[in-house]
Amino acid sequence: MTIREAEAQWQGSLKEGSGRLRLGSGVFEGAYSFPSRFEKGPGTNPEELIAAAHAGCFSMALSAIAGSGGHVPVRIHTVAKVHLGTSTAGPTITRLDLETEAEVPGLAPEEFQRLAQSAKTTCLVSRALAGVADIRLKADLVTAAAAENDIRRCQDGTE
Repeated sequence: MTIREAEAQWQGSLKEGSGRLRLGSGVFEGAYSFPSRFEKGPGTNPEELIAAAHAGCFSMALSAIAGSGGHVPVRIHTVAKVHLGTSTAGPTITRLDLETEAEVPGLAPEEFQRLAQSAKTTCLVSRALAGVADIRLKADLVTAAAAENDIRRCQDGTE
């Protein structure tokens, strides 16, 4: 069984304090605070890390599902958004959005939508976040030419 870990250190009160988050692999360490979590202050926050985990997990799940059907993706790009709101319990993750774009040669758009929905429900992080009532998906299948244009725009810094 694989075990992953991360650690957090917090010093001070909730609103005036600050902390550091560190992934067990050591590839990321960053500051977090009340302003970075609940306002627009500098630093990261737990919800941003959840979004990164969800985007990565979903992309890998979609690749596995498409690949098992003989359609190996050339590229999958996913953005995950974590919506933080309030409930009677206090601050709550109220919604998750997944926006993905994939280049998968030979795959029909209807089949792509079916596979993307399957990846959304079977991804390990989606299952771990099952307590979030509203997980939305927007999935676009793109052609090789469109993908090349997107890559050029990113490399040129125009996107």
